[in-house]
Amino acid sequence: MKKVLIIMLCLATTGIWAQSTEFGIKGGLNYGSTGDIDNFSDAREDFPDITNGERKAGYHFGIFANFGISSFFIQPELVYTKLTTDYGAFDYNLDKIDLPLLLGVDILGPLNIKAGPSFQYITNNEIENGSFKISDVENDLTVGYQLGAGLNLGNLGIDVRYEGAFTDNTAFREEASNNFGIDSRPSHWILSLSLAL
Repeated sequence: MKKVLIIMLCLATTGIWAQSTEFGIKGGLNYGSTGDIDNFSDAREDFPDITNGERKAGYHFGIFANFGISSFFIQPELVYTKLTTDYGAFDYNLDKIDLPLLLGVDILGPLNIKAGPSFQYITNNEIENGSFKISDVENDLTVGYQLGAGLNLGNLGIDVRYEGAFTDNTAFREEASNNFGIDSRPSHWILSLSLAL
């Protein structure tokens, strides 16, 4: 009986650790915007044509890993993302490093779904307008979420996701009589192509 239990335990352990591992590169386009303007009425006093954030296209590129167990997988990524939002009177540019940590499942053939937290570290935060500057954000590091679906065709992957925020992360206007801030945490769609190496 002990031998049978040991064999069953060994088979179960082998099944758990029999996993696939992939590493690769990825890149693609984003479409979305950062958040609303705080103290909007103050901002309109100096910028009558200001708006509350029009979506624009951006881009991203980076690396990923995929650790699979049966039909489930964990997919950490390290991605550089460039975003621009049009606020009418100016454009707000944001460069960031994203670290999504996604849990996923293969649901039908090559199709999968995934979701998880996404850590954001801001590397550049600026306004395209010579009349004023934007200060640093409240927090350089914040946590949001990503969720979406993917399609794996051999070593090639196609991914569509939505990224949102749990909380605001305000960047403030510097040296202004009428102070206002911009929520730097984006809400955007992400379209990626990936290649497993």
